[in-house]
Amino acid sequence: MSLKLHKSKSLDKLVIGCIKQERKAQHALYERLAPLMHSVCLRYVKDTAEAEDVLLKGFMKVFQNIKKFRQEGSFEGWVRRIIVNEALMYIRRNKTMYLEVDIDEAQEAKSINVDHLQEQDLMRLVQSLPLGYSTVFNLYVIEGYAHHEIAEMLNISEGTSKSQLSRAKHLLRQQILEQEKSMNDKNQLG
Repeated sequence: MSLKLHKSKSLDKLVIGCIKQERKAQHALYERLAPLMHSVCLRYVKDTAEAEDVLLKGFMKVFQNIKKFRQEGSFEGWVRRIIVNEALMYIRRNKTMYLEVDIDEAQEAKSINVDHLQEQDLMRLVQSLPLGYSTVFNLYVIEGYAHHEIAEMLNISEGTSKSQLSRAKHLLRQQILEQEKSMNDKNQLG
């Protein structure tokens, strides 16, 4: 039995191939980045089929604009930004977002201890948040955008962005505490 190892093309070679509009390079780049970018889509779009549509539209934009990538920063980061923007455009087109909340109503969120949670569990909790809360939480906590950037992206005030994040953290904290209480109750019964 012989085992053939195929050396995967480097990302730089794939990008060059995509610039030349080579189908094999496009396919290889998609196969390489799609799983990670699909998980990015799922953070914003809860339905799997809709997330796949966002992913495909995002990659179409990647391939259409790949000549604009200036080799500054990581290519993966550039693709992620396109995918996030596509997800946000999807939300704007298809979902009613109630993002306008008075900052004075928001409570200051205390830190959440999530060390005991699996990543899947935390992502499920984030996805269960109302759309506005989860969108701002993802943009701020996971993607690393500043509140002024989020406000511009979502066409809301900076105060609303801060308020949404605070409320998202508050709801996550409540959900985590409820899970911990439920687990403790089960442990005491068992």
